[in-house]
Parts: sequence; structure tokens; C-alpha cells
Amino acid sequence: MGPHPAVAAIRLAVRRTLTDLAAEAGSTFTAPVREPRERTSGAPLAVAAVGTTLIGNAHRHPSGLPRTPAAPGSPLVLVAVSGGADSMALAIATAFEAPKIGLRVGAVTVDHGLQAGSADRAAQVAERLRELGLDPVEAIPVRVGREGGPEAAARDARYAALDEAAERHGAVAVLLGHTRDDQAETVLLGLARGSGSRSLAGMPAQKGRYRRPLLELDRAATRQACSAQAIPVWDDPHNCDPAFTRSRVRHEVLPVLEKHLGGGVVEALARTARLFRDDADALDQWASLAERDLRTGEGTLDAAKLAELPPAVRRRVLRRAALRAGCPAGDLFARHLETIDLLVTGWRGQGPLHLPGGVEATRRCGTLVFRRQGD
Repeated sequence: MGPHPAVAAIRLAVRRTLTDLAAEAGSTFTAPVREPRERTSGAPLAVAAVGTTLIGNAHRHPSGLPRTPAAPGSPLVLVAVSGGADSMALAIATAFEAPKIGLRVGAVTVDHGLQAGSADRAAQVAERLRELGLDPVEAIPVRVGREGGPEAAARDARYAALDEAAERHGAVAVLLGHTRDDQAETVLLGLARGSGSRSLAGMPAQKGRYRRPLLELDRAATRQACSAQAIPVWDDPHNCDPAFTRSRVRHEVLPVLEKHLGGGVVEALARTARLFRDDADALDQWASLAERDLRTGEGTLDAAKLAELPPAVRRRVLRRAALRAGCPAGDLFARHLETIDLLVTGWRGQGPLHLPGGVEATRRCGTLVFRRQGD
């Protein structure tokens, strides 16, 4: 009898991602041929920290894990694991699929230190992953700042830790457990903030070293997969805390939309993200080509030629120039770009504009100049 349908769907999604990764690397990883070995049963997990919920049987390994791991020195893929159903389902599917093409699989769990018992939780998740055969496995504590709000600060600290671990271990990719539900939430948050098409495009399936194999699957599938394989999962209390915007979208906004607009809202929002991503990619490519034509020998931008561009392309060119001058991407908003755009389309002798990161935008002699103040 084959695996549970949810398990099969997640394995297939992971297999496709790993196959694409191998193709991008320009080679096919070949798993070594070894004699099967017995897998010993691991020790039971420690008692969960306060506020956690475990499902499944912590004493039993999931069936079907490969008995032959990839050889030492084979390319390494890391999985970012919080201990929740999404990331645990991803980790176990990757442990099943990666050795078939000669990839090693490790994991990183990040301790944000925002809850009582978080260090114990991280150690518990790491131990479970080692029992499942992932290696190397690390639990990394981070310090979460305050810039951008608690959710953004935690995300920044998490990605910094993942980047550092990937560099240190020489990982070819880091897999993230975001699902279609997460994508729908991201699109709604972008709409609420009045963001542009790039924000409404949601999370990409691939960006740099990061891959999101589960974006086409819903959150329920990951929980079903963990239950079917007796994998314990941790339910983060923050995911139900109405103090967090994403939590309110998840538990209040989306259920209301599903109730009053009918089923399929999550799938429709995720499809919207895919369509916006195609449009945003095309506009970004156009802006990149236009910027090269507009840039003068002094590195400034020709204002007359900028004015001839469609607004969507022109503002992308302006954003690229501002970022290149030193504006932090997370602090450069639509209102900034609209003001810069007036230097092109509504020129009345305005003075310099002061942008985030100490960057100044000025119109001078028919060109736009972006520079750091004091340079």
C-alpha cells in the first residue's frame, strides 16, 4: 500500500524542487550504493515546553525513510524547521527524497527567545530531526530587535541565522515550509498596506538560496502528513495571538472571506500572486533595460527620457536608483517613489528630497541625481 495522499503530495513537491536544484547546478547527483543498515529507535522526546501541543507518536519513526544516506561530502540541503506541521512535513519529505539523488539533508531551527521555554523547544525539535536522520542539525539562538515591528524583526533575525548557517555549512539551498495558505495571507497583507504588484506577487518559489516547495499545497496537507507518519509537531502560540497582524488575517479575516465569498478564496489569492509575479517580473526586466539607456556618463538619470516611460516602469527605475544609492529596501515605500516621480513629471523647481538611509534625490540640469547626504 502506498503512502497517505498528503505524504505523497508533499514528497512529489519536494522531489520536483530537488530535481530543479540539481538541474540548476548543471549536474545530476548520484546516490552511493550501500548495504542497508538497521535504524535504531531514538529516545523519546522531552516533555514539550509550556504552550506547545504534540500530535502523533514520538516513539515511532515514519515508515519509508531511505536506509542509504548520501555519501559524506555530497551537496547539502538545509531545511528551516520551526517544529510546526509545515516545516516538519517538509523536513521528513526531504529526508526521504534527497538521498535518492545524492543530496545530504540537514536542518536549522531558530530560537527567537520570545517565549518561555523556547530554548527547550528548539532543543527538542533538533533532537527529533536527528532521530529522523537529518545531519547536520543546529538549534541557533538569535536576538530579535525592534526595527520594523516584532514580526519583521523576528523574520530578519531568522533569515540572518539561516544565511549564516548556509554559508558555514556550504549548503546549496535552504528549503522553507511556506504553504498556499501562507501565500494567501501575504497577498491580503499586501492589499491592506496598499503595496504594489511586487508585494501582491507574494512569496517566490525560489529566491537566491531559498526554495519553497510547498507553495502549491495547503496547510491541512502538512498536518495530515505529520499525523499519518506519527511526526510530533509544535503549535506556536504566537500563530494564534491576535496581537500579531498575520495571526488576525489567518484566524479572523480569511475565515470571514471564505464564509461570505464561498470556498476557494485561499486558492484564488495564491493564483493572484502567481499572476502578479509574472507581471512584476516582466516590468522589472523592462525597467532594468530602460535604466541602462537612461543612465548618463556621470551616473545620473535623464529626466526627459524618464518622463517618456510608463509610470509602472519609471517608478521601478527610480526605485532601483534609490536602492543603489543606499536606501534600505524595507524602508523605501510607495509614497517615497511618488514624491521622487514628481521630480520627473511635476517639476517646479523643488529642492532635494530626503529619503531613508540618508539618501538625497535632486533634479539638476535635466537629470536626477541620487547620492548619500554628505558625499
